[in-house]
Amino acid sequence: MRTTVTLDEDVVKAIEALRRERGLGTSAALNELVRRGLAAPQAGAKRFRQRTSDMGAPRVSLDDIGTALEILEGEAHG
Repeated sequence: MRTTVTLDEDVVKAIEALRRERGLGTSAALNELVRRGLAAPQAGAKRFRQRTSDMGAPRVSLDDIGTALEILEGEAHG
């Protein structure tokens, strides 16, 4: 695909450095740098970890939600 883009000066310098280092053309150097960026881990992306706390045994029976709500919220819960 052929397209026109405007590159920041630091990007141009990185492309030129890779071209000189590896003897690549501009397109090949640019494609390699883009692929490196796409393969890199995302900055700031951390694995989600749910923190839990042991709350002990329930003080009310959880088998009957209606009774549990009545005890916890009073008779006017519905």
